[in-house]
Amino acid sequence: MNFYVLTLFPEIIGGGLNHSILKRAMAAGHIGVEAVNIRDFAEGRHKQCDDTPYGGGAGMVMMAPPIFNAYLSLKNRLKKSTRVVYMTPQGERFTQKKAVEFAQESDLILLCGHYEGIDERVIDEIVTDEISIGDYILTGGELAACVVIDAVARLTPNVLHNAESANDETFSESNIGNLLEYPQYTRPHNFIGKTVPDVLLSGHHKQIEEWRRAQALERTKRKRPDLLN
Repeated sequence: MNFYVLTLFPEIIGGGLNHSILKRAMAAGHIGVEAVNIRDFAEGRHKQCDDTPYGGGAGMVMMAPPIFNAYLSLKNRLKKSTRVVYMTPQGERFTQKKAVEFAQESDLILLCGHYEGIDERVIDEIVTDEISIGDYILTGGELAACVVIDAVARLTPNVLHNAESANDETFSESNIGNLLEYPQYTRPHNFIGKTVPDVLLSGHHKQIEEWRRAQALERTKRKRPDLLN
């Protein structure tokens, strides 16, 4: 799967994703991440990409032509219809279900706003999805785009060494009942007087499964009771 990020700050994308599992996935060719610098498509000596809003108001608004031209450069290369996801606090809340949906695509374009946002005509013309990662305001859409890429990439074949890792996690479709994940333990067996639950050492897979299910239910009741509704 390939991700194309339209941004004024491509270094944020590279710095945020070039580590750990995603770095290995990119090196192996399982996913591709390309940051397209919107400023490269701006005109004039200063490559201006923002201006004051019509009607007045605080801050600056990203101009339509540089964004649109950056998008056209991708459209001409991809030669097919591709979803364009605009990262905005006004968008639909990003969930694991949405990540699964995006993971079905072979290519995904993510548009990162900045300042007070982008010219509405760009949204009307090219955006297919508006996505928010939470009810708060960030300086720009780059960090939000990294969150979406990370969540979607994990669902791409061969990115995780153990495919079951994604299936067992919190909010996973195969996590029955949409429960939070059960507690996890590893060595040492005894740490500051706290030991690993005996059932996990029993080798009895059915009992372990039942224990994990019960723990997931209890944890969900305690931390996120809204999920049980």
